[in-house]
Amino acid sequence: MPIERMEKGQLALILHAHLPYVRHPEHDDFLEEDWLFEAITETYLPLLEMFERLVEDGIVFRLTMSLTPTLCVMLRDELLISRYLRYLDRRIELARHEADRTRHEPLAHDLACFYLQRFENCRRQFVDRWNSDLVTAFNSFRQLGCLELIACAATHGFLPLMDQFPNSVRAQVLIGRDIYREMFGIDPAGMWVPECAYTRGVEEAMQEANIRWFVIDSHGLMFGHPRPRFAIYAPTYTPSGPAAFARDRDSSKQIWSAEEGYPGDPAYRDFYRDIGMELPIESLAPVVRDEEHRRFTGIKYCRITGRSPQKEVYRRAWALGALDAHANDFVRARDEQFGKLKQAMNLEPIIVSPFDAELFGHWWYEGPEFLNLVLRKVACDPHEFRLGTPGEYLARHQTLQIVAPTASSWGHKGYWEVWLDEVNAWIYPHLHMATRRMEEMAAKYANTATDEQDRVLRQMCRELLLAQASDWAFLMKTGTAREYATKRTREHILRFTRLYEQLQAGRIDPDFIAGCEWRNPLFAKPEWRYYAGHRSPSPQKTAPT
Repeated sequence: MPIERMEKGQLALILHAHLPYVRHPEHDDFLEEDWLFEAITETYLPLLEMFERLVEDGIVFRLTMSLTPTLCVMLRDELLISRYLRYLDRRIELARHEADRTRHEPLAHDLACFYLQRFENCRRQFVDRWNSDLVTAFNSFRQLGCLELIACAATHGFLPLMDQFPNSVRAQVLIGRDIYREMFGIDPAGMWVPECAYTRGVEEAMQEANIRWFVIDSHGLMFGHPRPRFAIYAPTYTPSGPAAFARDRDSSKQIWSAEEGYPGDPAYRDFYRDIGMELPIESLAPVVRDEEHRRFTGIKYCRITGRSPQKEVYRRAWALGALDAHANDFVRARDEQFGKLKQAMNLEPIIVSPFDAELFGHWWYEGPEFLNLVLRKVACDPHEFRLGTPGEYLARHQTLQIVAPTASSWGHKGYWEVWLDEVNAWIYPHLHMATRRMEEMAAKYANTATDEQDRVLRQMCRELLLAQASDWAFLMKTGTAREYATKRTREHILRFTRLYEQLQAGRIDPDFIAGCEWRNPLFAKPEWRYYAGHRSPSPQKTAPT
């Protein structure tokens, strides 16, 4: 019997926007806070500007995006907002100096003027257009029906390495859901599982949080039981309820791989060749003070030309030409992929392509412009597929196969190797001990906590959640900011331990807890009773996505 040909397939592009909680009020200028400022300048503001232009031009598009709780809190932090404006002002001043310094070098001068305009536009967009509130800005596109915004675990903890403590997994998931409610006023339908890291039991916490779907890596579904009938091209329900969508590596690799994908094209800007690392110090004021404090400025004059230290000048016109060719290639490849799938399936196929949002603009400078072209080409020409979100797919297909996925992640080799290695394994005995103590104190005071004890338990919860962030183990493994990641883990565990000992002894130091709250005011009222098995509050009404 011939298989009926489906009219359209669905491509689900998912952008995972996340940064670890980095906020240092004890320092006037802290290098790692630049992670947030670079992401705002090179990724979040360009994406918002792109969304707005698409809407103005009447282009219908549907994307999925996660904004993690730590990122949302930082985007609304008054201290970080003020420091971001200072960051922009310094770069505007530096770009003006560069425009003057390169006035006799036509190619470099044009780029310096280009960066000056970019920085000035970012300031206008941030302050005047979005009122310094990017969370509300992204939410406005959810309300327009362009974005499906999804939740994430509270501090992006690596959930499989917490599976000895189900209440710790619950706390990450339920507090993440609570922060989503606080930020957007509704319950999330989907959740980004940190690092796409799944192990049995994670979906039970999501079911309690009323999460309907999540994303795992392809092998997590393909090695599930029973084998999925439609491989990775249709979601399956887990035995506990939430649906699992699997990442399609072919479409993903075309975009994220620097070696095999588009970002490595020699026409594109070289991320690493920044003037902050190359020019004399006297040319870099006010961004760089001395050799010890060299940092990226965002001004880069070189394009990718292989591994040789001799680089050629970045030419915007060449990059824009490459973008059009690559966007056409990506859409054509999806047409071919969907054409084959629809011949073999009697169910609408879906291809799920998730990416770190910061790939678009920060790591791949031209990424937002590539995404813009893809969305326009899909909307304006007939294709074998349409853009959609996982939530929309589930609304159309409520009867699906039930499969128990297997343990997996999207990290190197597909499991825990990145987050459990000889360079970072030392953190887990400390995290596990802190978790036991958190559960002990939560159970002890769940029904009897005084206001003072409640305050201590909330801060213990914050310190534990921050210590659990998957970012620290990742940075230790990769060697990027290893000392900082180690310092952060130790400090959170030490502060947690001191708070625990004070609570246990009944001798609480108000100055110490006030200092902890001043350093890490993460989440106004985290529900520490989740660690005692406290049930989740009833779901709020979910607005249409």
